[in-house]
Amino acid sequence: MKVAVVGATGLVGTKMLQVLAERNFPISELLPVASERSVGKDVEFKGTKYKVVSMTDAIAAKPAVAIFSAGGSTSLEWAPQFASAGITVIDNSSAWRMDPSKKLVVPEVNADVLTADDKIIANPNCSTIQMVVALQPLHKKYQIKRVVVSTYQSVTGTGKKAVDQLMGERNKAVAGKNEEYPMAYKYPIDLNVIPQIDVFLENGYTKEEMKMVKETCKIMGDDSIRVTATTVRIPVMGGHSESVNVEFANDFDLNEVKGLLSSAPGVIVVDDNATQQYPMPMDAHEKDEVFVGRLRRDETQPNTLNMWIVSDNLRKGAATNAVQIAEYLVSKGLL
Repeated sequence: MKVAVVGATGLVGTKMLQVLAERNFPISELLPVASERSVGKDVEFKGTKYKVVSMTDAIAAKPAVAIFSAGGSTSLEWAPQFASAGITVIDNSSAWRMDPSKKLVVPEVNADVLTADDKIIANPNCSTIQMVVALQPLHKKYQIKRVVVSTYQSVTGTGKKAVDQLMGERNKAVAGKNEEYPMAYKYPIDLNVIPQIDVFLENGYTKEEMKMVKETCKIMGDDSIRVTATTVRIPVMGGHSESVNVEFANDFDLNEVKGLLSSAPGVIVVDDNATQQYPMPMDAHEKDEVFVGRLRRDETQPNTLNMWIVSDNLRKGAATNAVQIAEYLVSKGLL
């Protein structure tokens, strides 16, 4: 089928092309789409070069699906135009996530909500995706009451500018290089931790923190789940980590929890204290699964579990999840 990738030259767009190729998504014609200044540039896909086209040219070409990763304002402007042309849009920005008329989908959790009438489908926030993949099998069994999550998020979640800042600071510190580098953050990120992701809201939380609160309930289809989050940027090149404390309505057996997670789609349990095995961002790099470990009972209150969740934020947290949505639509004949 004909497939458009909007934002094809960005960090996530490039990863989307890589994932589409790796998973052999059935593409008869690729339409890489980017901003006007990138139109005409070459993008490589499966050994073939494709010219970047404009938004209007992409709509005129009538692809079956358009996977967007071009920012919220671009999605708000252009996704409805693609949709009105009969093109199914899978959007990676925050533009449509909390729109009550749009589905917010993580295939392992709630793909079954999708229908052929859904022409704009929202891809959730990266930190939310990995958490709900791990929480879903436990919620079905024990019923989640409350989640306390602290994130340790990679600079790749901010984009290329943040990667350049980190490496510029690192090169200056290690090799004494004084080359110019951009500042994606207000503060240095190398050898530092920044407890702010996105802008602050009136309630004192950041936009990223409130995304996790609201998106979790929408994806899991349960507004009774209470979530509180602290999201933090750390000097890691790829992969988000999360410390998650989950209170259930019903008690659990730790071995049963490990069994449920081990058999859950998209989850790999790495949890062996004797050999010091636990998930780390470097092990999740370029992998599509969500890795879970440090599973232990919270000894301060009943029915409560502590867990550590790690995933590649550019893959499962963005590109792979979007492609999996497209794969589901194909498998169910919804495109």
